[in-house]
Amino acid sequence: MDDHGVGEVATAGLDTSPRHGGARPAPIALPEPPQQVAGRPAGGARKRTGSPLPGKSSGARRQLRWVIAALVVLTIVAVVAWRALPTRVSATTVARRDVARTLVLTGRVRPPARPRLGASVSGTVRQVLVREGDHVSRGQLLVRLDDAEPTAAVARTRAALATVEAQTRSTADQADLALKQANRDLDRARALHAQGAISARDLETAERSAADARSQLDAARAGTAAGGATRLADVARARAAVTEAEARLALTRVTAPAPATVLSRAVELGDAVVAGQVLLELALDGPTELAAYPREENVADLKTGASALASADAYPGRTFVAQVSWLAPVVDRTQGTVETRFSVPDPPDYLRADMTVSINVEVERRAGALVVSLDLVGDAKSAAPWVVVERAGRATRQPVRLGILGDREAEILDGLAVGDRVLPSEIESGRRVRVIGTASAAPGARIGPER
Repeated sequence: MDDHGVGEVATAGLDTSPRHGGARPAPIALPEPPQQVAGRPAGGARKRTGSPLPGKSSGARRQLRWVIAALVVLTIVAVVAWRALPTRVSATTVARRDVARTLVLTGRVRPPARPRLGASVSGTVRQVLVREGDHVSRGQLLVRLDDAEPTAAVARTRAALATVEAQTRSTADQADLALKQANRDLDRARALHAQGAISARDLETAERSAADARSQLDAARAGTAAGGATRLADVARARAAVTEAEARLALTRVTAPAPATVLSRAVELGDAVVAGQVLLELALDGPTELAAYPREENVADLKTGASALASADAYPGRTFVAQVSWLAPVVDRTQGTVETRFSVPDPPDYLRADMTVSINVEVERRAGALVVSLDLVGDAKSAAPWVVVERAGRATRQPVRLGILGDREAEILDGLAVGDRVLPSEIESGRRVRVIGTASAAPGARIGPER
């Protein structure tokens, strides 16, 4: 048998005995049981991998190419048709109106002065008479230190001054009083002698007493003149001692230098304090000011007297008028800023020291300007800005010249006219457009540069 698995099979069931009179028949060839061969299917037959007929394969490929070509053509036709249709857009109509450029700053409420009061001598605090938020008047006692020793020194020096002054004037004053009394006695004696009530001897006694009193006054005056310089020096020294003692007593007391409001208190009853230690901080009464620190490149836009509109961050819906009152003569080298102060003619009652405020300073104003939204301007910060306008149903890129440039709007100096319709900048130039709505910026809008 061949290698297809055909073999010999026994002649079971056949009569092969000689009695049949013939020769034994040859064995019949039957196929052998199939055997599994690695890589082949059972039965020994090889799997046929036939391909389609050549005619059918080329026809299918040709059909597929025609379908793909048709889809490409349809896509191109759709794109061309779509691009040929006008784009529906909204436009902004250019109009003339007043426009102002503002500089937006952040600042704080600044009191006229903020003195920090402290102890001039060391001691123990005996009284604290104010707390934060209290309003105080000029000279009002705020804090008192232990003053027993300075008070005693004042009393002692005042007594010494009184003694010296008494010694200086006692002798002359007594002589003067004696003379005045003697003169009164002499006048009375003369009147009585004229009436005959006293004798001439009594009159002579009165005259002699008056003469003695005059002599004593002259002598006292002469003695005072001789030692006058010494006595005056004693009086001056005594008075200086009193002044020094009173000054030492005053150092134990902390008083308000002017009408003010107490901002902070760093002392309590019984504290032991040393000289130079800050006890209280005040905000003096006076005109309210705002302080801001713009970058130095914005200084050219700030002028004394420029008007501003401010609002406190705590009350954003309430505004008040301010005015540039002072510009620092130097630039802060570490920050690159210039301190700028604003006066507030009519400050609202809710302002507090160090409160954060936003200040819009009007640095430039122009009447009848052409203004468009900044997002409609392409390459706004370049040397060749442009806008897209509608011309005869098509989008057209139009070069423009800008004036005031803010964070939301831009002034157009050249390139547009009143009534022009400006389209969004992303519209491709040359594209057909259909304007479905127009709008314009609200009158009186303000332009503000970067903060």
